[in-house]
Amino acid sequence: MSLTLHYHPLSSFCWKALIALYENGTPFTPNLVNLGDAGERAALRKLWPIGKFPVLSDAARGETVPESTIIIEYLDRHYPGTTRFIPDDPDTARETRLRDRVFDLYVHLPMQKIMLDRLRPADAKDPHGVAEARAQLRTSYDMIERQVAGGGFAMGADFTLADCAALPALFYGSTVEPFGAERPQLAAYLERLKARPAVARVIAEAEPYFRMVPRET
Repeated sequence: MSLTLHYHPLSSFCWKALIALYENGTPFTPNLVNLGDAGERAALRKLWPIGKFPVLSDAARGETVPESTIIIEYLDRHYPGTTRFIPDDPDTARETRLRDRVFDLYVHLPMQKIMLDRLRPADAKDPHGVAEARAQLRTSYDMIERQVAGGGFAMGADFTLADCAALPALFYGSTVEPFGAERPQLAAYLERLKARPAVARVIAEAEPYFRMVPRET
């Protein structure tokens, strides 16, 4: 196969890329990377010096593509399928990219802030930073609640890049800062995402690793 995805099944940003690959049945070779292994970590850094996954290698085109959003745009251009992740209309494409950024920057990253704080020793925790992250999540939830009130997906009827970003952000976000009864549309949107076959497959593959998710202490 031309494509190889360097990833870990538990990584939330890897979920985003996997959803796109599974959505269109794009053939690829999975390469599970254990960042706890010095050799595997070094091999990943040779591909992408930042040392974070996912990273997509394309042997046929001689390309190495890091970052989940860029991977999905790359697939949409060079390995398109039935589901197109970036709409053709320029204004709709711009809005799709904006919503992708909202999910990544204002849901996903605050969620990770809370998760990672759980791994800190007691004398190094950041309660102020965690409180800020929770406030950001609530603000983002309220905005998304309004956006998905009509049903469907992030951009309406079509499943897009924004939905690939939404699933991991909201799935894990809801565990650290629950949506609450006042956000029924957001909860319903997450359930629609989870019912998508590509999404269900990603979650099922991650389940054996859920024991590694840091818990609140």
